[in-house]
Amino acid sequence: MEQLLHYVWKHKIFPLHELQTTTGLPVEVIDTGLPNSDSGPDFFNAKLKIGGTLWVGNVEHINVLLTMEQLLHYVWKHKIFPLHELQTTTGLPVEVIDTGLPNSDSGPDFFNAKLKIGGTLWVGNVEIHTASSDWFRHGHDRDIAYDSVILHIATEIDCEIYRSNGEPVPQLRLPCPEQVKEHYDELCRADIHPPCYSILETLPKLTIHSWLTALQTERFDQKNRTITRRLQRCNQHWEDAFFITLARNFGFGLNGDAFETWANLLSFRAIDKHRDDLTQVEAFFFGQAGLLEGESADDYFSWMQKEFRYLQHKFELPPVMNPSLWRFLRLRPGNFPHVRLAQLASLYYRERSLFSRVMEAETLKDLKQIFAGHTSAYWEEHFMFGKPSPRREKSIGAGAKELIIINTVIPFLYAYGLHKADERLCERAASLLEELKAENNYVTRMWSGAGISVQTAADSQALLQLQKEYCDKKKCLYCRFGYEYLRHK
Repeated sequence: MEQLLHYVWKHKIFPLHELQTTTGLPVEVIDTGLPNSDSGPDFFNAKLKIGGTLWVGNVEHINVLLTMEQLLHYVWKHKIFPLHELQTTTGLPVEVIDTGLPNSDSGPDFFNAKLKIGGTLWVGNVEIHTASSDWFRHGHDRDIAYDSVILHIATEIDCEIYRSNGEPVPQLRLPCPEQVKEHYDELCRADIHPPCYSILETLPKLTIHSWLTALQTERFDQKNRTITRRLQRCNQHWEDAFFITLARNFGFGLNGDAFETWANLLSFRAIDKHRDDLTQVEAFFFGQAGLLEGESADDYFSWMQKEFRYLQHKFELPPVMNPSLWRFLRLRPGNFPHVRLAQLASLYYRERSLFSRVMEAETLKDLKQIFAGHTSAYWEEHFMFGKPSPRREKSIGAGAKELIIINTVIPFLYAYGLHKADERLCERAASLLEELKAENNYVTRMWSGAGISVQTAADSQALLQLQKEYCDKKKCLYCRFGYEYLRHK
């Protein structure tokens, strides 16, 4: 069990509710620290906030209660109860009509549960601990937010508990089945991916489809939150937020952070004053990217450098980006930052209201046409400044267009649909995902090899959400595939 707890701590497989010390202080885990295989504490240089105070130090004897409480949440949520009748500690029969809604914020663990206790119908909240004495350790007996608790659940009943007004709270002793513990241990220790592969081929298609559909919605909502935060930084300017998101996705993973850093430095209103001249748009873009620093590479570089210096002075532009942030290793020349910046400059020059054009496009063909342009003549013969190459049109490839539509256009369609309360835009976002073919990456190949059908971009986006938010974080207890593994294996 101690090895399992080390694993749980290292990978932050924590309960949904706020972590607390036994004295009720909130705990925020910033860094779990470095595992120690020698003598001494289990983890070195952990970084934690305890009660709002930042601590940097070592961690020892990770508490077994952490994992057990998670498992109890799972057992309650999915009604994995003993075969005999449930009873409170005072002998009253308990009938569970509805376990309630899991709560990931402060307050009781499950809201609006519906129970019959001793024949009387109760609707209220449920709190779960490993031991009933945790109720006092966490200060719930002094917190009116817990007065609404109609049932307290624990594996160990070591005391009576009370609300803030002194009323006793009914308690239920609920053991965690050994089978659930064993199977959860298997999932956590598995060396193969996905760890639940052995049961996937036995699952009904409806179960798989419903979970992937839920994951698609979850991913839409997650991206909508990201867009909302970006809009706040852009003073609710949709065109600017769209372009910054587009720029990030032009980095195609390796240079994503660099492109977003660059785009956040752009003075869009200044660029708009020169938007009718592609070379000046390029001067803005390459100059702010830090790629016009240093000695002249050729005549075009010298002209661009001079032009950017003039624009920099005229508009009092912010300091340029550190050019060392751009990455070239293992990139094909067609994906070099210079080429992608030239493509973005051409797109910004051609499409004066890019976000509006994208929102108005009715079909996938229309969207692809928006991104179908090519670069200025110089970049047809160069991959970098001062390094000529055989002449070749540097247009955005078919695969790159589809990735841009999946990761930029479709999330904005969904977010703008929510903003405008226009279901038509949200439905178009979903239908475009169904129309586009699945992305080809290690995640989709892994799940396809495990027996999951991956046909459309809707499938691949759902699986990326599953991998990133559940598998990588070892949140098997919150995954439907994990549920089936624990329940039926």
